[in-house]
Amino acid sequence: MESQNKEVDALVQKITGLHAAISKLPSLSPCPDVNALFTDLVTACVPPSPVDVTKLGPEAQKMPSLIRLCSEAEGKLEAHYSDMLAAFDNPLDHLGMFPYYSNYINLSKLEYELLARYVPGGIAPARVAFIGSGPLPFSSFVLAARHLPDTMFDNYDLCGAANDRASKLFRADKDLSARMSFHTADVADLAGELAAYDVVFLAALVGMAAEEKAKVIAHLGAHMADGAALVVRSAHGARGFLYPIVDPEDIGRGGFEVLAVCHPDDDVVNSVIIARKSDGVHADGLQNGRGQYARGTAPVVSPPCRFGEMVGDKRDEFANAEVAF
Repeated sequence: MESQNKEVDALVQKITGLHAAISKLPSLSPCPDVNALFTDLVTACVPPSPVDVTKLGPEAQKMPSLIRLCSEAEGKLEAHYSDMLAAFDNPLDHLGMFPYYSNYINLSKLEYELLARYVPGGIAPARVAFIGSGPLPFSSFVLAARHLPDTMFDNYDLCGAANDRASKLFRADKDLSARMSFHTADVADLAGELAAYDVVFLAALVGMAAEEKAKVIAHLGAHMADGAALVVRSAHGARGFLYPIVDPEDIGRGGFEVLAVCHPDDDVVNSVIIARKSDGVHADGLQNGRGQYARGTAPVVSPPCRFGEMVGDKRDEFANAEVAF
């Protein structure tokens, strides 16, 4: 226990130092200094760790601001690469230029396989919504191209410029451009349209504080169709310094039955929570007298597959890699 506490203390000290250095940067646009600091941050947070960010002391109070810095930097990085990709005749042929593209391939595969395994009756969605798609909608692309070839995708983002960038990436592919729509909207302003979706994906950085995330989930629970699936991206361990940790209880309180919680321990950074819209949830988000765990606590499950060669030695390789952020 003492050695574990020392490991946690050392990690928190390192993250605190990186947070301070990142906070002093004049800009978070991609450049050598920004890339180096965020590479150090990701490398420190990705390996399995005993740290529980939700139970840390006063130093944890600074973590939401670190997550917001990560969000801003990620947005600038994605915009930078989206502009680079748009210069090609067919941008989709060059997606591998993005340094984290393989993570999106594996994350989307994991999400699809979890949906297929845990949603009653499996999934064959006619329409999917992705909330928080950004200027590089890799998740929607991978799901549409590799896993859901007949599904229509509606991508929502607060930023009109992000949607403009994203839509340009599909211009050379008639099938995907016909199945991809982009909408500039706040999720809080979506209501009746949410009932049209069989599956809704909630990006990790939509609602960065716990109360913000819980409010978004409750809104989805008030307006999604009964039986529709919700995929929520979360974080676990030290990865909670990078992305918000979502409490499954907040999902249950939002009107959903939580079916499975998965915490990958490889290069897939996000945890995944699979839930199903419960019956009898009113527009105010209140259930008909049903408690959150009326149907039992959701299991924490292992990934359905291990992504082939993605095993322990790949983590060492990742830690030593030059990753642009």
